[in-house]
Amino acid sequence: MSLVESLRPEARLAPESGIVAVANYGRGREGLIPLWVGEGDLPTPAFISDAVTRALAAGETFYTWQRGIPELRAALARYHQRHFGRSFAEEEFLVTGGGMQAIQLAIQATAGAGDEVIYLSPAWPNFAGAAGVAGAQPVAVMLDQSGNGWSCDVGKIEAAITGRTRAIFLNSPSNPTGWTADLETLKAILDIARRHNLWIVADEIYALFYYGGPRAPSFMDIMEEEDRILFVNTFSKNWAMTGWRIGWLRVHPSLQQVFENLIQYSTSGVAPFMQRGAVAALEEGDGFLKSQIERARQARDLVCNILGETGRARIDAPQGAFYLFFSIDGVEDSRSAAFEIVDKANVGLAPGTAFGPGGEAYFRLCFHRRLDQLEEAATRVAAWIKRR
Repeated sequence: MSLVESLRPEARLAPESGIVAVANYGRGREGLIPLWVGEGDLPTPAFISDAVTRALAAGETFYTWQRGIPELRAALARYHQRHFGRSFAEEEFLVTGGGMQAIQLAIQATAGAGDEVIYLSPAWPNFAGAAGVAGAQPVAVMLDQSGNGWSCDVGKIEAAITGRTRAIFLNSPSNPTGWTADLETLKAILDIARRHNLWIVADEIYALFYYGGPRAPSFMDIMEEEDRILFVNTFSKNWAMTGWRIGWLRVHPSLQQVFENLIQYSTSGVAPFMQRGAVAALEEGDGFLKSQIERARQARDLVCNILGETGRARIDAPQGAFYLFFSIDGVEDSRSAAFEIVDKANVGLAPGTAFGPGGEAYFRLCFHRRLDQLEEAATRVAAWIKRR
């Protein structure tokens, strides 16, 4: 038996990221415009980085509260109050090592070997991967796609529930499709979860990158205090902090000790100097965030117009997030086509095959970048489409 074969199957069979495969292939090419991963092109703003520098100079390099420093948890409560219009307690929040760890902790708390978790597909692949590593079975429920964009048939969610189902994972606004659940859909999903005694893991990372109002509809708008909902979030997207790996969980206060224990046995907390930067992001970053959302709105329209003019790109302008998930007439295998686009258009796109069932014929383009760069990238891709 080889070394690899002696590992746990859940670890050994964890899938390679199809996004990373294309990125590794094209990384470092001169003049390539990288639109494959989910981040913008701006570095972290100085008002955030400066707060970290001050904390380091002050010697904040020791162990600290595993739930997060009190100042950050209080800032998270105020941030939510500003955007959701009601009061929150700092006891509802825990600081995590990125949104990915928040998702891992939510899975660990709700599902394990032999259990099932339902998610909507096409989907960011990391949730299904993390569930599989934990020993749970991810169960894909397909979003519907028509000439009116993406939609969710909640009846399909209920039909997928078995005696082994423990949780429903819902990402809205969605990566990669941009689909955003309206309040009626959220109410229907919550009703299903209540009837079947299921947990909901709510990934509302892109809630403020929403093009139909000040923010996307949220389970926080309709839930009761005792509902079984865990909210996962991150500083990565809103404040240009993808490399920082800092996020948060919002849970019922009675669950705080459980999740603190899970943090203890994984990372033992987030560095205190990084948390000072996160406080600055929440307290001083609303203007920066507003400008980024408006730029993303303009970028969405620009890219949709250029690719739409080819007559061969099938486009639904996303309701939220900052991705265009589109197909091209005559292209069925987006993975091989993504490598070809790197070679012939010098643009990096994520293949839809990376996003699970239903994504095979699509490409994901991250438009959270400078408008001039996006115009050039979209023009190159449009030229490649016309040549096929």
